[in-house]
Amino acid sequence: MEEQVKLYDTTLRDGTQGEGISLSVEDKLKIAKKLDQLGIHYIEGGWPGSNPKDMNFFERAKELQLEQAVITAFGSTRRPNIETERDPNLQRILDSGVKAAAIFGKTWDFHVTEALQTTLEENIAMIYDSVRYLKENGLEVIFDAEHFFDGYKHHRDYALEAIKAAEKAGADCLALCDTNGGTLPSEIAEIVKHVTEEVSITVGIHCHNDCELAVANSLEAVKAGARHIQGTFNGYGERSGNANLVSIIPNLQLKMNVPVVSDEQLQQLTNASKYIHELANQTPPNNQPFTGKSAFAHKGGMHVSAVLKHPETYEHIQPEKIGNERRVLVSELSGQSNLLFKAKELGISLDKNDPVVKELIQKVKEMEHRGYQYEAAEASFELLLREGIGESYKYFTLDHFNILTQKDGDFTTEVLVKLNVQGDSVVTAAEGNGPVNALDHALRKAIGEYYPLVNEMYLSDYKVRVLDGGDGTASTVRVLIESTNGKTTWSTIGVSTNVIEASWYALEDSIRYYFMKEEHRLEKNNVVAFIPEAGVKNH
Repeated sequence: MEEQVKLYDTTLRDGTQGEGISLSVEDKLKIAKKLDQLGIHYIEGGWPGSNPKDMNFFERAKELQLEQAVITAFGSTRRPNIETERDPNLQRILDSGVKAAAIFGKTWDFHVTEALQTTLEENIAMIYDSVRYLKENGLEVIFDAEHFFDGYKHHRDYALEAIKAAEKAGADCLALCDTNGGTLPSEIAEIVKHVTEEVSITVGIHCHNDCELAVANSLEAVKAGARHIQGTFNGYGERSGNANLVSIIPNLQLKMNVPVVSDEQLQQLTNASKYIHELANQTPPNNQPFTGKSAFAHKGGMHVSAVLKHPETYEHIQPEKIGNERRVLVSELSGQSNLLFKAKELGISLDKNDPVVKELIQKVKEMEHRGYQYEAAEASFELLLREGIGESYKYFTLDHFNILTQKDGDFTTEVLVKLNVQGDSVVTAAEGNGPVNALDHALRKAIGEYYPLVNEMYLSDYKVRVLDGGDGTASTVRVLIESTNGKTTWSTIGVSTNVIEASWYALEDSIRYYFMKEEHRLEKNNVVAFIPEAGVKNH
């Protein structure tokens, strides 16, 4: 029976070396539990000899009830010309209480003489002594052969001698490291194959992504005989990052028929990826392969038409297998299929032969030509779609507003707004931190008595983009607003050459959309809920 491929995650150690990545002990414990649930075999918790945070993690990790993952400590071989029993880093690995350790050692002669500034013979002794010492103390030992591929290409015999010293000392696995991330897949395959012929223990792979080949190199290593893969979730890591386990896992399982987790665990991949992005305070890239929001998003009309008939025409796997979902975008590139799909998704019945479909497609294209972008503002798109079929949710209409900004020490902004609400003319004023904030306050104040639901929602994000910077201050701007009621979020859009006007359109859509979604509650409160084209419907 072929040896199982084991997954080794180093997000908590190597991943935190990435720029902008910082995890608290609590974060690391939560991620460890999530990785265990996903089926990861080894979780590298950190370097107990490097900082108090990592030592604290190992202490608290003893309390984790893990299903299968083995918490692993990281460290280096002993220092030159010192006994293993006196080496503080090795002692702290033992003190951490782990059952497995990954220790790195130099396998490139250039690094031995220039970085360590010791002899080639002493480096071999350092590797042998350190592995033997940890093994004698009952640990499973993974030897990370640092710079192995560069070392192999510059001095093959010495690189092989170094890993064979670890094997002779009792290492359980030899993880070959492409530390500089500069090796090509063809080189990885050739070298890993040769190593597997030279040693009798498990060979592993640890790749960095400096040439954007870390995932490809890891998969090539498996094809060549590696049975242990190291990487990080979401590809976090120093410089350009490490091999991304989020891509490696489904490629192994779904493309290469190499099972590493259960089908149920694989379905949690997207959730786990987003969860770790959130704890690391990172914005998930929409175009992240497999788990990104755009990974299965279709925009071109011909593509959408084909996907709706046979998803495999433009999807390499079923998104549900890794917990993602198919999305159809509506834009100036849209065709009838896009519109019909989105309408069905929103619960709107449209007949493809209805002339209104072509009118709506043309309307979308005209609006996008003006600067609207509905793929980023689906709430505004739904309002546009419903208005196109004869529905209109005009709970209030704007008569006018005036904005006064003055500097009296600090800048202050006051907005006076006049609205028509349920047939009443309402005038109110409010102050705010800038014109948009003041306008938001005034709008809420004006309609709050009629629609108390407005107090349940609030703006959670506000973005402005200049669309044609060549026109200077007369440029067209696009405003995107994200709103929430604490449970769900929705996005709306406004476009104008005036940023305040664009903001008003997005604000108005945000409130109209929420009221539309909560129409049943508005009716119970005996207020205007729905205004069809024919006239006003009162309750």
